[in-house]
Amino acid sequence: MLSSPTKIILLILVLFAATNAQTPAPTPIEDDIAEKVFTEEIKLNVSAVDRNGKFFAGLKKEDLVIIEDERLHQASSLRRIPANVLIVMDTGGEMRAKKGFEQTKKTAKSLINALSEEDSVAVMQYHDKVEIIAEWTNKKEAMKLLNTKANFGKRSVFVNALDAATRFLQKTPLDNRHLVLITDGTDTFNDLSARGTARRSLLATDINVHVFSYTKLELTDIEPRTKGISTAPMPKAMPDEIRATLPNGVRDVSMARGGISINTDRAFLRKMRERKTALLDGEEFLTTLAKDTNGEIILPESNEEMLEKTAVIAAIIDSSYVLTYTPKRALSESKTGEIRSIEVSSRRPDLQVQARRKLIVK
Repeated sequence: MLSSPTKIILLILVLFAATNAQTPAPTPIEDDIAEKVFTEEIKLNVSAVDRNGKFFAGLKKEDLVIIEDERLHQASSLRRIPANVLIVMDTGGEMRAKKGFEQTKKTAKSLINALSEEDSVAVMQYHDKVEIIAEWTNKKEAMKLLNTKANFGKRSVFVNALDAATRFLQKTPLDNRHLVLITDGTDTFNDLSARGTARRSLLATDINVHVFSYTKLELTDIEPRTKGISTAPMPKAMPDEIRATLPNGVRDVSMARGGISINTDRAFLRKMRERKTALLDGEEFLTTLAKDTNGEIILPESNEEMLEKTAVIAAIIDSSYVLTYTPKRALSESKTGEIRSIEVSSRRPDLQVQARRKLIVK
């Protein structure tokens, strides 16, 4: 016969076994039923000014009308932050008359002076190679580095510079990014395929491209040279900054200029016409690039006009907001390389908005 303590222990064991038998085993959660939700946003800069062309400080996202491929969208967010401006100087090229090294430096300086004190500035130059002469810094330091590190060369690697500028700007995590080109848009190696690739890379970003183009100045100067008979002054044999490095005597010969000229050198005439074609192509490329990236192009007819218009570009940059919206047709549904057209306008009569760009889906 079992003792009382033994009976108690057996009773506990029986109850424990019964309880375990009645408790269902936990059901494992399968990984494949978990759902992930992705939110896509498109980001672009919006320049806002009043009727007098002054910065519009009270912009709200409800003031904006967003059209993407003819479909209406609503803004998700709107922020006002300082600009990050990369200035790219073209300081090279075998054939240049108006695209001078000093003029390019003056234009860059004038733009830096016109920008807001809160903006961050970086400076890149290209000739035989591409060089960063000022990393992201303030206006004062950028001006100092520009004065001490800028130089020139004989060639023009425009496409390499465009690609390098895009990669440089994409490295910064900050928004409101602007690329300012001071150039004639021509390239020594004239690789149109590489140029197209560089353009597509820019269109896949939210970077605004603004241009100070030498093309009209250069075309005005070169037009008489494409004729067999010309009453225009003989062209300079080389750019001023290169001529200044020559020894005495040689420099004097290089500076000789005539009055009426008759040129029967077919090779020379062909070269001048090729230069004209390259300038026209460069102007078309730069104009389209600025338009498709929500930027502005300046085509001055004098050096003075180029300097004056730096205030215009600075005002556009410093009137920018950063806008985001969710596309109604997901980017993930698009084929790589698809182009979307985006345009933003104002609901208010006292507000002018500039925001238009082509977006290439990566």
